[in-house]
Amino acid sequence: MTKTKKTEFRPDDFVVYPAHGVGKIMSIEEQEIAGLRMELFVISFEKDKMTLRVPTAKALDIGMRGLSTPDVVLKALETLKGKAKVKRAMWSRRAQEYEQKINSGDLLSIAEVVRDLHRADDQREQSYSERQLYEAALERLTREVAAVSGTDEAGAAKKVDDVLLGRAA
Repeated sequence: MTKTKKTEFRPDDFVVYPAHGVGKIMSIEEQEIAGLRMELFVISFEKDKMTLRVPTAKALDIGMRGLSTPDVVLKALETLKGKAKVKRAMWSRRAQEYEQKINSGDLLSIAEVVRDLHRADDQREQSYSERQLYEAALERLTREVAAVSGTDEAGAAKKVDDVLLGRAA
């Protein structure tokens, strides 16, 4: 197989895989798959106890990217401070849109989902599916904030919580 694009990812780099969030490249290995020699990134998602193998030539096409810059993280945290923008569409349609935003891997889109689905203590209870989407988006956001800022997930979660609680006040 010819190498069409040589990516800039190296072992021990943190990357964002759109459907799974932040992972760490453990190695780059060659394997024979269906008679073709392929170079693959071996990406570990520690929290999910999952390992993913992604062809190096396809990594950028599927949306795999490096971590966001600190500027993008600040923009995402600013997004959380905004007023929730909830469309009046049916829940199934909104849920689909939220799911697409979460799986896009784009930090600002994920922050929008967290902002829109966040509930303060005095607001009405979330449905099960709302809570699932909110928690998925929140987890992706905090993992990337933690990886970019070099802190642990608990510290990043507190940072995000502080922004969300500060918005309510």
